Amino acid sequence: MSGDKYFLDTNAVLYLLNGDETLAEFLYGKQLYISVITELELLGFKNISTKEHKQIVSFLSDLVILNITDEIKEIVIELRRSSNLKLPDCIIAATSLWLRLPFVTSDKQFKTVASLDLIYYEK
Repeated sequence: MSGDKYFLDTNAVLYLLNGDETLAEFLYGKQLYISVITELELLGFKNISTKEHKQIVSFLSDLVILNITDEIKEIVIELRRSSNLKLPDCIIAATSLWLRLPFVTSDKQFKTVASLDLIYYEK
């Protein structure tokens, strides 16, 4: 895959929503992908205001959001058996693996998944 597509973890999206200029500059002009799990995590925050909800929905409209496919489920099963990742993280990682896209995250747990093309963003 070319270097103009990236798969984002939930924390990377949160950094962007909170105005992280360094990450925004790195990802500017790129096609960005997320898992449906990230969408659910973002919109499911407790006590989220109407304004924040609208901001998230607007931001997500510019991303490609991937649902869970049978192929992704198979990768999730492999990751669950071979790692200590929680199920939502397995689904997110499996989606990145299935797409074969670089995975942008600040979560150190993902460093344990050797098959990920990991871009670890240290905030």
